Amino acid sequence: MAKQIKTVLKLNLPAGTATPAPPVGPILGQAGINMMAFLKEYNDKTKDQKGQIIPAEITVFQDGSFKFVLKLPPVSDMIKQTLKLKMGAKTPGTETVGSLSMDQARQIAEKKLPDLNTDSVESALNTVLGTARSMGVTVK
Repeated sequence: MAKQIKTVLKLNLPAGTATPAPPVGPILGQAGINMMAFLKEYNDKTKDQKGQIIPAEITVFQDGSFKFVLKLPPVSDMIKQTLKLKMGAKTPGTETVGSLSMDQARQIAEKKLPDLNTDSVESALNTVLGTARSMGVTVK
């Protein structure tokens, strides 16, 4: 018989360096997960991606066991990594922090496509363009 699912959690954690400090610890504790077991396994799987934020979708079962799936970094992090930015604009629309070529935007969209709720590269590209605009990044 299949295990019964208690809850599904989605967390954005720093790759390879996740700690039980808030807000991670309280969220995992309330779900009844063995926090240290999860963090050790997560950090082991993401140690080669340090410096990035890697989302994890954690399925918690009634018996306290869990499994998790790693996702790709958020689009904003992919843009920052491509342009080597520390952060987006403080006032998007009036301030510009960088410029992304349409080819770079399409590459990000194609890479992120499996995690998005679309099968169309054009729809994924629109997501990337919107995120770039909200970060103060122009697209040429």
